[in-house]
Amino acid sequence: MNKTAIILGASGLVGSHLLTLLLNSPAYTQVILFNRKASAVKHPKIKEILVDFSAPQSYQNAIKGDVIFCCIGSTIAKTPNPADYRKIDFDIPLFFAQQGVANGVQQFHLISSIGANANARNPYLKLKGEVENELKKQSLAGLYIYQPSFLLGKRLENRPIEKIFLNLVAFLDPLFIGGLKKYSGIQAQTVAQAMLNTSLIGASGIHTYTSDKIKKLA
Repeated sequence: MNKTAIILGASGLVGSHLLTLLLNSPAYTQVILFNRKASAVKHPKIKEILVDFSAPQSYQNAIKGDVIFCCIGSTIAKTPNPADYRKIDFDIPLFFAQQGVANGVQQFHLISSIGANANARNPYLKLKGEVENELKKQSLAGLYIYQPSFLLGKRLENRPIEKIFLNLVAFLDPLFIGGLKKYSGIQAQTVAQAMLNTSLIGASGIHTYTSDKIKKLA
């Protein structure tokens, strides 16, 4: 297929798994990473572009490929400044989608969250809902929104409270049946596999997948 993929957040929980899958996929011949600092991953398929995300005009013409995978995201704890938090979770994804359309990108894949809603009281879910709504207004041939519940997997940073919570989620997971399946925990690698599989199908239109659907896609 000779596809070119762009990954935002390739060092993150889902993004790192997705990067490995793309490098091993014969359908993708180039993987472009937009990073603030150099990555330790080296591979013939990788083209790394170091950017200052606050100066989008300096890299907008480099946003060229077939598919954009947006795996970036922060938390209020990591980014307490509301303006900085919004830049990461809203401004960057939207800019890449808009510029991607201008440069001929056909697909945009976004990792959002279960419960994303622009009218939500929770700031995290509200912002996720807002970026989803704005992306739906863009002229993308295919928009794929993944709304996982609790992401499971080994993180680079130490989050002791989150670790305890996720262990509890894993213990209670068998109770999520029927309509509650979309709230069950999901491995980050499973989300990454679903993203790759969906990109190869390339169905047009807007598609939203909760955890139960993501597991089936994987």
